[in-house]
Parts: sequence; structure tokens; C-alpha cells
Amino acid sequence: MLLTAAGVTVVAEARTAPELLAHLRRAQVDVAILDIRMPPTFTDEGLVCADRVRQLHPDVGVLVLSTYTQATYAVQLLARGHGGVGYLLKDRVDDVSGLLDALTRITAGESVIDPLIVQGLLARRRTVPVLTALTDRERQVLALMAEGRSNAGIGRALHLGAKTVEGHVGSIFRHLDLPGGDDQNRRVLAVLTFLRAGDATSLH
Repeated sequence: MLLTAAGVTVVAEARTAPELLAHLRRAQVDVAILDIRMPPTFTDEGLVCADRVRQLHPDVGVLVLSTYTQATYAVQLLARGHGGVGYLLKDRVDDVSGLLDALTRITAGESVIDPLIVQGLLARRRTVPVLTALTDRERQVLALMAEGRSNAGIGRALHLGAKTVEGHVGSIFRHLDLPGGDDQNRRVLAVLTFLRAGDATSLH
């Protein structure tokens, strides 16, 4: 109802992963929205299904809704190193504008991680060895990248010019020793590094 009222076309609804995959074979879809808990066990079937969707339909974005704030699940979702995926807490569904923004970013091939998860990781960032090479400003930029912000969005949030943001992003890539090539892919890899480092810290 929320999506339809906001102008999003809902082409199908499914209760199980097989039902969803069947719909995707028949209909043209931009994004699939999944609950992390799906039948039959209601544990992590949504993540498994999301991975299957990305394998079979790489042009379809995936947004997983969850009640879990641990970064582990977000890492699992991004593990293939490709954009077009999102991991949001279910509380965000009430924020229609935020939900639409996430869907738009995912459709554009970007990755979106719930800000609450990112904030939790930021609180531990100084003790994570792989991130100690980054300046405070670069960590802020990386955190906003994890939320799915574009360079322009990062600039607005931190009151920085476009060239300054580009410089910070390039420096992050170098410090994290990410290979050259597609910048969008490197953004995903940088976010994965951030999530994995912070999540590993939370497990100790």
C-alpha cells in the first residue's frame, strides 16, 4: 500500500523464494524487496533468495528488510562485490521518502546499508586495524558511501566540494589497496571492507 501510494508499481507479491523466482521469470522487475525471514524456517531465507536473484537476474536490484542490526548480514548480501543491493531495518519502511530513495539508488546500481548499522560500526572504527590508515574525514566519507550516498550526496552532507570528495574517495581506494578499474565496483569493495572490519571487531 505504501509503495503504490508513492507511485511505485508493484507487479507481484510472493510468500516464498520459489514463488518470487517464478514471478521474476515472467515479469519485468527493477527491484525485489525481501524479508530476511521467509518460509520455511523464517531465519535467513531472504538472504539466500537475494543471492539467487542476483545470480539468475543480475539486472534486478535487491532490497532486504531485517530486524537484525548486525553487519554480518549486510556483508553476506554484498559479498559478491556488486552493487544494486540494499539492507535496511524494517523501521525504515515507515519513512516512505527514505524507502523510495533507497529503491532509486539500488535501481541505479548502488549499494545501500541502513544508517543505524553504519553508525554502530563508526563507533568502533578507531580500533579496526584496516581502517586506521584513513583520516577521520575519510572514515566519514566511507561511512556515507556505505549508506549509499553518491559523491554529490556526500558533499552535501559534509559541506565539501565535488573535487574534495573525489580526492577523499580516491585516497580511500588507495589506503584500502583496492585495484583500479570500475569505480562503482571499488565503492562496493570499500564498503565491504568497512563492514567486515567493524563486524569482526564486534565479535571479539
